[in-house]
Amino acid sequence: MRLDKYLKVSRIIKRRTVANEACDAGKIEVNGRVQRASYDVKIGDKITINMGATSHSYEVLEVSEHALKEDAAKMYKALDK
Repeated sequence: MRLDKYLKVSRIIKRRTVANEACDAGKIEVNGRVQRASYDVKIGDKITINMGATSHSYEVLEVSEHALKEDAAKMYKALDK
């Protein structure tokens, strides 16, 4: 699944266009490397989002094309606490 679609389906980022723009601006890293929106997300990938002064990291636990609101949080694990 594309990175921008994964971020939207998992509800990490609210809209796919916002996820796509963040990727184009170089604010999304996967496994320590800046990635484009077309990157193919795999289980075990570590996604870091750098927005402004804050940074959030997630580990991909599941990749599915559709997710209900209740199940979206099961697709990833937040790494920064």
